[in-house]
Amino acid sequence: MPEEVLFKSESRRSREEIAAYLRTVADSLDAGNAITLTRGAESTTLEPPARPTFEVKAEREGPADGPGELSVEFELEWDENAGEEAADGELTIE
Repeated sequence: MPEEVLFKSESRRSREEIAAYLRTVADSLDAGNAITLTRGAESTTLEPPARPTFEVKAEREGPADGPGELSVEFELEWDENAGEEAADGELTIE
């Protein structure tokens, strides 16, 4: 299935700024509200269902014998017209 990018933003931020963005998303999820992403004149609003798929991924990119780039990714995913899906395991984040 082809991918269509609806919104993209990438910039260096302080840990505190990133935490504030994540808190805003968490508060919207907790309240059952839509999530609106805005940068300049660009904006998109998404309405996650009650039980989206939650993916957490830690990656290292670069040469096997040297320093690389580390990342952690958090992703919510759902089918636009699908119902609920069952959870497949317990996740812990500390």
